[in-house]
Amino acid sequence: MAYWLMKSEPSVFGIDHLAQRQVALWDGVRNYQARNFLRQMQIGDQAFFYHSNCKVAGIVGLMKIARTGYADPTQFDPEHKYYDPKSKLDNPRWTGVDVEFVEKFNDTLSLTTLKTLPELAELALVRQGNRLSLMPVSEQQWQVILGLCQR
Repeated sequence: MAYWLMKSEPSVFGIDHLAQRQVALWDGVRNYQARNFLRQMQIGDQAFFYHSNCKVAGIVGLMKIARTGYADPTQFDPEHKYYDPKSKLDNPRWTGVDVEFVEKFNDTLSLTTLKTLPELAELALVRQGNRLSLMPVSEQQWQVILGLCQR
């Protein structure tokens, strides 16, 4: 099993949206490195749900991968903001995965707090200049963060 951190703006798609739907497509990733991470995800992998670009950015819940990577349908829809006219049905550029709701935490574990923890110094999220929308998390980092979230 692998561990991940996946970011989304709560006004676009937040933990409450996922809780309501239970399973949803994680779409709209338009960065090649992040896309490659999506392609590595396997059913049962665990992920932290991270709210970004909001008053208190941070980890708000847990989800798991319910379906491995497949062509993100938004890339083919000319009316969608994630449309990519260069992507072809027979050779799609962009990948999505289905995520399943597991848990919403009582409190947000803020980015500010995460940056203060020496055991998370190597977490891509806290390193300056890292703007990826999703990233791997080591098992040790996972356990540290999970311990803080499930108090």
